[in-house]
Amino acid sequence: MKEIMLNPRVVEIRQNVLKKNDILARELRKHFQEAGVYVVNLVSSPGAGKTTLLTEMLTRLGKRHNVAALVGDLATENDAKRLSQSGAKVRQITTGTVCHLEADMIKRSLEAWDLENIDFLFIENVGNLVCPASYDLGENLRVILFSVTEGEDKPMKYPTLVNSADMAVITKIDLAEAVGFQRDLFYEALNEVRPGIPFLEVSVRTGEGINEWISRLEADKEAFDKAVSS
Repeated sequence: MKEIMLNPRVVEIRQNVLKKNDILARELRKHFQEAGVYVVNLVSSPGAGKTTLLTEMLTRLGKRHNVAALVGDLATENDAKRLSQSGAKVRQITTGTVCHLEADMIKRSLEAWDLENIDFLFIENVGNLVCPASYDLGENLRVILFSVTEGEDKPMKYPTLVNSADMAVITKIDLAEAVGFQRDLFYEALNEVRPGIPFLEVSVRTGEGINEWISRLEADKEAFDKAVSS
């Protein structure tokens, strides 16, 4: 009897949590738009290279734009310290037992920041390919990162997050041959889950794909600015 009562209650609580998050995310998106901030949400499993790639992006974009980052982890401020080496404004969000970032966490972390002086805000989500799929953070672009070391069937294992993403980035592409990464199988899996999703192969070590991604982000930001001002 308890089990019959429990399941509807759990579903109701989850629905309320997501509803609250969606409301806050819409408010965040409005604030970002008014301030002219282009927001990128980076999601991947642990070890895919988010922090290394983001440090490179902040360093390069920071030469021409005002950039900032929020980084989520269950514990420690190690990633925030690494990202700070880029010279960008960085703040750590320590989530404890929560395996994803939520809109309320983003809102509270931005309270002391002047959004008017930020062009690009990158959000490095907690390393997880399940929970972040359900939580809108008010971002303009959600990017899912896959490392070549994770195997070719990763998109098939996490279809919900793939379907919620706007773009896929394949990291550590310089290791593809060494680890026997089979591109055809990976892109077949990716396309089966999300036909037509834009993708890009990158390597921080060799620089492959980095300039291309920066150009895309700058083009998206220019289009965003025009849409906001019109």
